[in-house]
Amino acid sequence: MKASDARFAAQRLAFGPLVFHAALALRDLGVLEALMHKGDTGASVADLAGELDLSSYALTVLLESGLGAGLVELDQGRYQLSKVGYFVLYDEMTRVNLNFVRDICYHGAAALITSLKEERPAGLEHLGEWRTIYEGISALTEPARSSWFEFDHYYSSSAFPDALPLVFRAPTRSLLDVGGNTGKWAVLCAEHHPSVEVTLLDGAPQIERALARATHAGVSARVHGTVVDLLDHAQEFPRGFDVVWMSQLLSCFAKADIVSILKRSARALAPGGRVVVLETFWDRQKYAGASYNLQQTSLYFASMANGKSRIYDFDSIRECVSEAGLNLEEVHDGLGVSHTLLRCSVA
Repeated sequence: MKASDARFAAQRLAFGPLVFHAALALRDLGVLEALMHKGDTGASVADLAGELDLSSYALTVLLESGLGAGLVELDQGRYQLSKVGYFVLYDEMTRVNLNFVRDICYHGAAALITSLKEERPAGLEHLGEWRTIYEGISALTEPARSSWFEFDHYYSSSAFPDALPLVFRAPTRSLLDVGGNTGKWAVLCAEHHPSVEVTLLDGAPQIERALARATHAGVSARVHGTVVDLLDHAQEFPRGFDVVWMSQLLSCFAKADIVSILKRSARALAPGGRVVVLETFWDRQKYAGASYNLQQTSLYFASMANGKSRIYDFDSIRECVSEAGLNLEEVHDGLGVSHTLLRCSVA
């Protein structure tokens, strides 16, 4: 990279927080959508001022910022929507990520240095007085609550249809869902397999919400819940399961906790059972943009979630699997948006 290009990249970082809000304003105030409707002919500031409830000054400030950020293009005094602007306006992943950063991460990220030094989510106080964000998810106010769940579900749920046939490829009478969250996976399993019994492990608010989902879906007779504090290494899991399943769970814990969870999962298996892990690994992505998203998501875990976990690289989790006394038998990449499925057995 040339020095001039590197310096420009550094300036993008310096003004990044301001550009972030300008992008949201261009989207939420209807400027990008108005340009989309103008097509190749574009629109002048005067044109847009006549259509939108914005002054020429406001439009000029936003559009010139968007020009520098690549959201819009300018030709002979007329602005057009760029490809980047199109993605900001219509791409679901971009929408989910923007809203998540705005509503969950933005204010608390200023406490990142404190979070890293003290290994606690120092920025979480902007959302509530909890030890970790997981204790307060049910109590989040809007729009933070919706943005958190949309972010979580966009990435995890996209992989569920690909994961189901891999999980149920072998006979499965019972499944333990560790960190069952809203119960979406548990309900999908009960609907997919007519006789499987699913038990969820999670905190009390999550179990309550998950069982309500199972009742609404008509599968409550085969979906059960057990309240557990996964951080308490002395709390054993129920036993005798054909599958112990966890989705996007390990990234929520420090490595010592991961090893404990995997050891307890191994002890929860019936003979011949398997531990199945669905996770995102930043070093097993097909596209650079996906790796970038995951690497930056670790900053959320550091400053807002728990101060101890991150989006892991593949080798880090493989080491935890081995330390827990499990054999890694299969690895399946490319599930959903960005997930990898690991199939493990007792060593």
